[in-house]
Amino acid sequence: MKSTLTSRGQTVVPAEIRHQFGLTPSDGLEWLVEGTTIRVVPVRRDPVAAFRGQGKGGTVKRLLAERKADRARE
Repeated sequence: MKSTLTSRGQTVVPAEIRHQFGLTPSDGLEWLVEGTTIRVVPVRRDPVAAFRGQGKGGTVKRLLAERKADRARE
């Protein structure tokens, strides 16, 4: 997918990308320069939503297992 820069440095995020990543007008974009490559990363306004889905999964199960192991050692 491609977009074009305007004379003011503006561009449009293609609709397919907006839909795939659930981007809304309240979301921001972070621009990262890595050598000769530019990466654009969505930044959610809601910090909880920004991290949702980023973990390994099963966090509650692991926490309960760790607590059970701690009690067994006491």
